Amino acid sequence: MSYKHWFDTHASKHRVIMDKLTHLSDDEVIKYFRFENMVEKESDFCPLYAEDKKCHDTEELNCYLCACPNFRFNAGGFTKEGERTLFSTCSIESPDGDRYVSESAIHQNCAGCIVPHRESYIKKVFDRNWLTIMKEVPCK
Repeated sequence: MSYKHWFDTHASKHRVIMDKLTHLSDDEVIKYFRFENMVEKESDFCPLYAEDKKCHDTEELNCYLCACPNFRFNAGGFTKEGERTLFSTCSIESPDGDRYVSESAIHQNCAGCIVPHRESYIKKVFDRNWLTIMKEVPCK
């Protein structure tokens, strides 16, 4: 599955949930997306929910921004670094992020970063339309 396909599919799943939550305040919506609640009420939102497994090792995980608005991706590559193509990066250069490097590719590794999963961050960038928050993420 391409990143673009995942991105578009995720946006649709997010919209379906948001359409059910129109009666909630913004703070209540953010609380609704807490990992424990999502596992219970929205089991199809993430394949890890079936295993009650988190994507990031943190006690408090909020899934509103499953994808990060600071992630940048280009299927054609941004640049070449020697023989490798840089396909993804972090726009804020989070110190908790890393790079996955193979023989031919370089990808952003976000496994150690929980920036978009903190409720304080979500509140700063919050919009009921997930695509509005994600507008800077090139998805080519």
